[in-house]
Amino acid sequence: MRRATVEREMELRHKNEMLRVETEARARAKAERENADIIREQIRLKASEHRQTVLESIRTAGTLFGEGFRAFVTDRDKVTATVAGLTLLAVGVYSAKNATAVTGRFIEARLGKPSLVRETSRITVLEALRHPIQVSRRLLSRPQDVLEGVVLSPSLEARVRDIAIATRNTKKNRGLYRHILLYGPPGTGKTLFAKKLALHSGMDYAIMTGGDVAPMGREGVTAMHKLFDWANTSRRGLLLFMDEADAFLRKRATEEISKDLRATLNAFLYHMGQHSNKFMLVLASNLPEQFDCAINSRIDVMVHFDLPQQEERERLVRLHFDNCVLKPATEGKRRLKLAQFDYGRKCSEVARLTEGMSGREIAQLAVSWQATAYASKDGVLTEAMMDACVQDAVQQYRQKMRWLKAEGPGRGVEHPLSGVQGETLTSWSLATDPSYPCLAGPCTFRICSWMGTGLCPGPLSPRMSCGGGRPFCPPGHPLL
Repeated sequence: MRRATVEREMELRHKNEMLRVETEARARAKAERENADIIREQIRLKASEHRQTVLESIRTAGTLFGEGFRAFVTDRDKVTATVAGLTLLAVGVYSAKNATAVTGRFIEARLGKPSLVRETSRITVLEALRHPIQVSRRLLSRPQDVLEGVVLSPSLEARVRDIAIATRNTKKNRGLYRHILLYGPPGTGKTLFAKKLALHSGMDYAIMTGGDVAPMGREGVTAMHKLFDWANTSRRGLLLFMDEADAFLRKRATEEISKDLRATLNAFLYHMGQHSNKFMLVLASNLPEQFDCAINSRIDVMVHFDLPQQEERERLVRLHFDNCVLKPATEGKRRLKLAQFDYGRKCSEVARLTEGMSGREIAQLAVSWQATAYASKDGVLTEAMMDACVQDAVQQYRQKMRWLKAEGPGRGVEHPLSGVQGETLTSWSLATDPSYPCLAGPCTFRICSWMGTGLCPGPLSPRMSCGGGRPFCPPGHPLL
């Protein structure tokens, strides 16, 4: 009974609440309908007052601005001070912008390394902070002998020593450096001599390759200018060595090169055309005949690096045998063991068997001796192991020569085929080349068609040369 009463009370209360809400909503709607005109008028009055306020503010601001501008224009001192201030502000902004760019280029030229440079002995601030001990040793080191660790023929040795002495004296007397071309087969010591020349002369060196220029595209000209700007900031003098120069300095008239590469070559010619007391250029190439004529006219000295003969090969074998075998056998924690045999006789025999090989290939042969010893169980290098490495190197060399012969003459041949048993060439031609720099005038003689690659078929014999130093086949060869 009580539960029913409570439910009844709640139901009545809910109905009363709904009636009250409905009554209030109707009353509110009725009041809004009756007061719509009044509310609309109030909104209109507020908008009118706001518009009047804005217009008055504009009039007041315009009046104040006009009076202030009139007073400013009529006051000559204020006008002068304002113009001077704006001028100083513009000069300050412009100067700050350009000073930042100049400072950036200055820091880049002295602290950074150009993107074209692969290796350099020039000391930078970052390198000095990272390796202070090594940098101190380099600064305190004395100039090295230009031919230390370099094996050349006696005539070439005398020639390059004269060049080294002249370069060192040029640096001492602050003269103008000469541009040098080193040409000849790969692996004959051109890069090594360039480094030694810089160290002997007390100069820094920087090494770049001609193949790195073409991929730069439009950035090549800017990179080339940055390279020479960086070279001109060297206090000790810089020897800029370009390896594989023929990949970049090709003939513009006959070779198909892009506009970007042509522009980069023109920028290089501009810098090369002026002698400097800050840097010298040393170019290395296997195919100098592919150079542009403008490059040839800018070269002061040409040095031909030929393949080592019997005497030079024996010196090279002994040098690398000492560095790669004897020293590891007596020094270091992991010692290489060496069997007992006549080392001198073996070096002479290896020199005889490696006829036609370059100094680099002989160095690789010595490294193979060391690797073979380390790969053995007992770590002992025997005479038989050395002979096996030599035979393998000779077979590889002969295979390379067969590949080069299959390509035909004038395709960048590295070594003479006359050192390979059973190989004979009989391709000859009559040539008249007025570009040969003979003192007596143009050369006219029969030459081997392989002369451009340094290959002369038949038995080995001393080569003759014209007045300009051009090699040609020795007398006695058959002419077809």
